[in-house]
Amino acid sequence: MGAALEARQMVKRFGQVEALAGMSFEVKAGELYGLVGPDGAGKTTAIRAIAGLIDLDAGEARVLGLDPRDGGEVREALGLLPQQYSLYRDLTVWENLTFFSRLYVLPRDVFRKRAERLLAITRLDRFLDRRADQLSGGMYKKLALAAALLHEPKVLLLDEPTNGVDPVSRREFWRILADMRAEGMSVLVATAYLDEGELCDRLLIMHAGRILADAAPAEVRAGHADLEQAMIDRIRAADEGLSHDAFGA
Repeated sequence: MGAALEARQMVKRFGQVEALAGMSFEVKAGELYGLVGPDGAGKTTAIRAIAGLIDLDAGEARVLGLDPRDGGEVREALGLLPQQYSLYRDLTVWENLTFFSRLYVLPRDVFRKRAERLLAITRLDRFLDRRADQLSGGMYKKLALAAALLHEPKVLLLDEPTNGVDPVSRREFWRILADMRAEGMSVLVATAYLDEGELCDRLLIMHAGRILADAAPAEVRAGHADLEQAMIDRIRAADEGLSHDAFGA
């Protein structure tokens, strides 16, 4: 299978902070790929760069071989669920989906068919008239996911989509992602939860804008008590290496 997403030596600086330090990786077609790392690792910056929302200082990103900043074909192929609020909180569940359908210029019959399927999958079909600001955290995130899937993208980007979501809703959210992947969608998800990392086909462990590991969860975990300890050990070793470099050791 070819690459759905490619990051090639991506560099991004914010003042003196190097958020991405020459990061390279690829997500294969039909793959569920996780970005895992502590706060400030560069996960959100990487996703924003791949979505074409920010310009890189060096390197490049590609979505299905295309520059994500070119719009048009890339916009049709890409779905994005940002970390912050992405819905209109004073609109109902149905009104939010209707609004996004018009952004995607979906014919009315196509929209209705897709909306009914997504509402059934997310179990929101009983809450069509409930405003977004009256939904629970888990329901809100599932509605945001439905909106991102409405145009049936080939590639889906999610930035810590289950932060603050209860365990049951988190499990349901990942069930939906597994179903989308089974249908051939490529998914790149940043997550702060290592149990979610275990559900990915491959993991990229990030720290200070650098890649510490890029492998299947079992490979990342090998030789360690669990995935958490594997990440901690890699981060500690990386920090020690950076400290030695700073002092010329």
